[in-house]
Amino acid sequence: MNAQNPADLLSLFEQGGPLMWVILMASVVGLFFFLERMYTLAPQRVLPRAFVDRIRGMAARGETRGAQLLCEENGASVALMMAAALRTSARGATRAEIKESVEEVGGREVAHLDRHVEIVGTVASVTPLLGLLGTVWGMIQVFQRFVDAYADGAATPDVFATGIWTALITTAFGLFVAIPTLVLYKYLQGRNDRLIVLMEEDAMGLVDLLEETRRNGVARDSGGDSNHSSSDPGRDARDAGETESA
Repeated sequence: MNAQNPADLLSLFEQGGPLMWVILMASVVGLFFFLERMYTLAPQRVLPRAFVDRIRGMAARGETRGAQLLCEENGASVALMMAAALRTSARGATRAEIKESVEEVGGREVAHLDRHVEIVGTVASVTPLLGLLGTVWGMIQVFQRFVDAYADGAATPDVFATGIWTALITTAFGLFVAIPTLVLYKYLQGRNDRLIVLMEEDAMGLVDLLEETRRNGVARDSGGDSNHSSSDPGRDARDAGETESA
């Protein structure tokens, strides 16, 4: 049989039994959720670099309220983490409190990023088992046919040979689906891990920037107050007049 002929491939698929359809549907589900995750987890959607730089610039200039509104409107995962940092900082919270709020939002966003990824992994794990189940079921049928053929006196090696290679079709098809699906699953996991690390770095970078900006602002305010109290022209003039009168 020429396996390169599409008609022959269809014939093999049909000979594999009903579990071939189950494996085929599982492969479609795995491919669908892989493509969905690739679209949803595109770096420009999860971690828009130009947007992050813009928010950092606004925070450095003290425009925290406007930066917070932009983050809340954007809706990207890193934007929501930054919004939490800006919102908590606006209440005068300490760095530890700001970091805690960022981590809380970050935990929810990580769960959002990981959603549906495990479906791809499940397909990679289940399809070989489905193939093995099909093969075991096919072998049971082979032995049943052999027993019937032996009772009729027609038991020949062909009964075993034909039944065995037919039963092995499901295992081959299950592995054919499982191996690339497992590779896609590992790729999604690695992609998610990289995005999560970058998100955490950007969010914590904003926390450090807010803390630095606040410290610089306090230092400027303290310096301004001391200079103002040390020189008051009106008061100096009044002191000079009282001295002359005395």
